[in-house]
Amino acid sequence: MSRIGKQPVAIGAATVTLDGAVVTAKGPRGTLSFTAHELVSVAVEGGQVTVTPVNDSKLSRSLWGMTRTMIAN
Repeated sequence: MSRIGKQPVAIGAATVTLDGAVVTAKGPRGTLSFTAHELVSVAVEGGQVTVTPVNDSKLSRSLWGMTRTMIAN
């Protein structure tokens, strides 16, 4: 299990929208857009962004932590 991937990302002052696999974060310093891989699921709920793997494959678990880190940045 990914220790990084388990942690939700706090949104803070930013506005995060989810359009299919495209995660867009808009904040005071600009806009960031990231397309999540199909092997991970991204959800925006309660002021937090959570990332979960779709299945238990090695690639899905690898992308889980990487996707969470990309969204946190």
